Amino acid sequence: MNLSGKNILVVGGSSGIGLSLVKLLHQQNANIYAVSRSSSEEWPDGVHYLSADVTGNIDALEMFLPAHLHGLVYSVGSITLKPFNRLTADDFLNDYQLNVVGAARIIQQASKQLKSAAGASIVLISSVAAKTGMPYHASIAAAKGAVEGMALTLAAELAYQQVRVNVVAPSLTDTPLAQNLLSSPEKREASAKRHPLGKIGQPEDISRLVAFLLSTDSSWITGQVIGVDGGLGKLKTS
Repeated sequence: MNLSGKNILVVGGSSGIGLSLVKLLHQQNANIYAVSRSSSEEWPDGVHYLSADVTGNIDALEMFLPAHLHGLVYSVGSITLKPFNRLTADDFLNDYQLNVVGAARIIQQASKQLKSAAGASIVLISSVAAKTGMPYHASIAAAKGAVEGMALTLAAELAYQQVRVNVVAPSLTDTPLAQNLLSSPEKREASAKRHPLGKIGQPEDISRLVAFLLSTDSSWITGQVIGVDGGLGKLKTS
């Protein structure tokens, strides 16, 4: 896997999976452009940073990006878990704005730079909940299902311009976003047991696949939704 000299945009790169990806891309000598509401003290030297909220004004992105963009990763998400009858219209709208509309706006803003790279890769992050029915996941599952549908459409639409679009769909991963779900040894054990492999995902489990999908090693892969979920999405072991 060789990403040396490639220009990669990571949206949401200040924590969790995005932060893990920034560190991995740095090891691969990529040129990293990070967009998030805040920076991270854990970033390696040389990260280009733009402070922005993906649900707000992102006009500065056009001038921030290089002329050629070889990869774009939208690693922004949410975990809204409530019984269905307690979900509000705002819950659904907020999840959709953050996960779907935010991704769409970023891709539109970066489309010229992606198309000029003569072979670029977009990677979006979904969730195992989009295809596996789970209680209390209605809002986030609806948003992530929309992410997957948008990605497949984009993969078809951009194929002739040699822009690939794929989705990674993790299960519960040990990140700050999932802190409330993993806040005690008992919760961690119960979460691990729900997965056929008997453990919780780590950010690196996802970022390594994302980096592969950004590289030319995956140059014949597009329009795919790939689960990194400890087997939860497909297997029943008990």
